[in-house]
Amino acid sequence: MQKLLLLGDEAIAQGAIDAGISGVYAYPGTPSTEITEYIQASKDAKERKIRSSWSANEKTAMESAIGMSYAGKKSLVCMKHVGLNVAADAFINSAITGANGGLVILSADDPSMHSSQNEQDSRFYGKFAMIPILEPSSQQEAYDMTMYAFELSEKLGTPVLIRTTTRLAHSRAGVARKPIIEQNELSLPSNPKQFILLPAIARKQYDILLGKQLTFAEEAKNSGYNKLIDGSDKSLGIIACGLAYNYLMENYPDDSLKYPLLKIGQYPIPVEQLNELYESVDEILVLEDGYPIVEELLRGSLNKGKKIRGRIEGSIPAAGELNPNIVAKALHFDISEGHATPAVLQGRPPSLCEGCSHTDTFTALNEAMADYSPGRVFSDIGCYTLSALAPLESINTCVDMGASITMAIGAADAGLVPAVAAIGDSTFTHSGMTGLLDAVNTKSPITVIINDNATTGMTGGQDSAALGKVDDICRGVGVEEAHIIVIKPLRRYHDENLKIIREELEYNGVSVIIARRECVQTLGRRMKLKALEKRKAQSAE
Repeated sequence: MQKLLLLGDEAIAQGAIDAGISGVYAYPGTPSTEITEYIQASKDAKERKIRSSWSANEKTAMESAIGMSYAGKKSLVCMKHVGLNVAADAFINSAITGANGGLVILSADDPSMHSSQNEQDSRFYGKFAMIPILEPSSQQEAYDMTMYAFELSEKLGTPVLIRTTTRLAHSRAGVARKPIIEQNELSLPSNPKQFILLPAIARKQYDILLGKQLTFAEEAKNSGYNKLIDGSDKSLGIIACGLAYNYLMENYPDDSLKYPLLKIGQYPIPVEQLNELYESVDEILVLEDGYPIVEELLRGSLNKGKKIRGRIEGSIPAAGELNPNIVAKALHFDISEGHATPAVLQGRPPSLCEGCSHTDTFTALNEAMADYSPGRVFSDIGCYTLSALAPLESINTCVDMGASITMAIGAADAGLVPAVAAIGDSTFTHSGMTGLLDAVNTKSPITVIINDNATTGMTGGQDSAALGKVDDICRGVGVEEAHIIVIKPLRRYHDENLKIIREELEYNGVSVIIARRECVQTLGRRMKLKALEKRKAQSAE
């Protein structure tokens, strides 16, 4: 078998290609972005004509993947954990429609919030939807579980959730490939009403989902991804979920673990194996890279008085990702904490790129807002969120995708006028358009600044669904033509841009200022590529 050195994300992508997917749907979000990028760059995917363009947001991605499953073909949908919130309506309901072609949802969680607003654990969503969940502990398992997920989805007629985390997504290991499976032929559901969730039909579909729960549990018990491994020292039993197994075994490089171990990689939680472990040991340590889902279960209905250690009890910190040292401490190992980092090596906060258009936009906005009391700029998720930091310190909020416009509406309704919303072009088409329509319909006195750098810059420069469309979208939702103004954020236009911002702040209605200049990073890459192509052409001559 061919062996590849792959990131966890890339292992999932390769597993999906080899499983016979016909399409991947996603919106870029760290730590899930590299899955779709890998498929977009894959020669195998191109030859097999796998659909891989970016979607406008996670909800549209989820719905498109359901549509491909309806048509009988295998589809993968990828997002980060907060993206699953956006896709939740379609995701939860897909459990009730079930799957026709294989349907796999990949949610990449971000414990410690390296690039996210929260630490939520996607296993809760899978449990809420009552569908099978897979949680790999290694890159090889990420590949194998992805192939298995599609097989399981079609075998049981259900969507399957794969949950991974940042460290697994962005670390590399050797991965052995399996033979490629051919894509499915087009085939519609045998039950023509399966995907029509009218109440009378949905009730029947829900009964079918409930009827599958014992089968899901039996599959989790027998798949091999949940293993109860005996040990000689019964004073402690360990439960390691997903990547936590890796952190545990890093403390036993010679495979000398003496305690009984339950390794969990598939859900529903294997209750029989939990019970068997519980009855055989004096106390239990639960290792989960995320929320204390298993620990909570043990401390609840299965708790018969034995000590349960973990995040709730305090042996593991309540917040943040696991690592081998945290596990070692919980095992009472003597470990070296190391030395304090010298001041000269202290990490520096992130900042906008040198020459970034957002710097010029917010410099002008800061000067314009000096005429008013502070606390009036509602921002969004993108590179421009860094304007919260020194030296700009321009924005006052950042809650979720698209919230800048709608929060500005609410603040204006409360009497905070003028109120400003700052949003990026990709975020605008992701979740901002509907908020702008609300503002138009209620004639809210807000000024919306759309930072249009022609890309999804924060996640590496992926294509933006807004490219070339922002002006027309604003007109389409009803913003007055006279108050859709395009500026070029450059220092030489500062006075002109400042004048425009000040005038629009005074307007008693919806105003949109589009600050348009290409991202300096994508511009640099584009110019290098252009120069390379020119040299190649000259060499050919």
